[in-house]
Amino acid sequence: MKEMDKNTKTFENIKHIDENGIEFWYARELQIVLNYKEWRKFDGVIEKAKLACQNSEINVFEHFVDVDKLSKRANNAQVRINDYKLSRYACYLIAQNGDSRKKVIALAQTYFAVQTRKQEINEKEYTSLTEDEKRFYQRNLTRKGNYSLNQAAKDAGVKNFDKFHNSGYKGLYNGETADDIAKRKGLRYREDILDNMGSDELIANLFRISQTEQKLKKDNIQTEKEANITHYNVGAKIRKTIKELGGTMPEDLPTPKKSLKQLEKENNKSLENNKK
Repeated sequence: MKEMDKNTKTFENIKHIDENGIEFWYARELQIVLNYKEWRKFDGVIEKAKLACQNSEINVFEHFVDVDKLSKRANNAQVRINDYKLSRYACYLIAQNGDSRKKVIALAQTYFAVQTRKQEINEKEYTSLTEDEKRFYQRNLTRKGNYSLNQAAKDAGVKNFDKFHNSGYKGLYNGETADDIAKRKGLRYREDILDNMGSDELIANLFRISQTEQKLKKDNIQTEKEANITHYNVGAKIRKTIKELGGTMPEDLPTPKKSLKQLEKENNKSLENNKK
């Protein structure tokens, strides 16, 4: 874990922010962090990543932006070299096409694919993710959403947060509480139900979370009772919408074979084994 934290910090350290607040990475700097000594070899990985981007019908030029740089030689002479400004998605594709024998490549895959906490990805990029990557992405959004919802609920007078969150679950899951959902999914005591949902189920809950936060603020809810009723009603209306659209009820969606905690644990174990 220490090595993973160290490399994650390094990926953060070489991140840049442009004038529009968009994050990007320079390929030349990423090359060094990923332990590629020769630009020629790393440029080959970039070309594979660009092809993968093209095959996903995503605009290559939006994610791999050609730039020129001046570089100093040993004799202080300056030469112009080519480089790329890379999006997080481009870095992810590079990591996916990198030398899998390098330990840092696995770390890069985790950082750029799983920990997408600071980037909103577009529809085509999202579609290209695996189901587990979609789960990590949506779970991260629900985690941030619940944090904001809790702040709004607190301002509305909520003190019993378990009851407040169960009100939302009851509305969305036809009367089921968090404990009921956990039992139905066959989870262990206190195991996180959100970590055991597929991406579609997480999206339904994210909608419940965001809409409840907005309604608490918009209606200026001031009592715990009103907040609980609001959360229930939002969940129930989302459930009704799913039904009207002919969608699958959230309780009928399949539970993934592995929780996100288990996937993280397995990934970390794999990283530790690669270090040996």
